[in-house]
Order: sequence, then C-alpha cells, then structure tokens
Amino acid sequence: MTTGDNTPATASKQPSYIAYHVRERAGSDSFWTRIGSAWQHKDGKGFNIQIDVVPLDGKISLRLPSEKSE
Repeated sequence: MTTGDNTPATASKQPSYIAYHVRERAGSDSFWTRIGSAWQHKDGKGFNIQIDVVPLDGKISLRLPSEKSE
C-alpha cells in the first residue's frame, strides 16, 4: 500500500500508536501482547494499521508509544 505521494504507508519513522492484544485474567492483571502498529495519515483524518497477528479473543487496544523499551 502506498500513500498519495507513492511512499510506503508505513515509511514514517515511529508509529503513532502501538496495537496490543489485551486478555483479561480472573483475579489478576490483564495480559498485554504487542501485535502491531498504526501510523496517522498525513492529512490527520485516518490511520494505516499493520497487524502482525490476529487475536482470536480479547480486545485490541491502541496506545501511544512510550520511551521505555517493551
């Protein structure tokens, strides 16, 4: 996929958001697994999302990237 100026959709340096698969666990904290990334369109009206794995259950949460290593 390319953007309007023929550059790859995921060519920007850092993603705007990180995609996580979130599973709730009874009596414990939720379990978060990184599954992809999202980059905002140049016009600010949407996102390109790259998902590396598709979860069968739970939910997908988009979070801002953090400075600390994951």
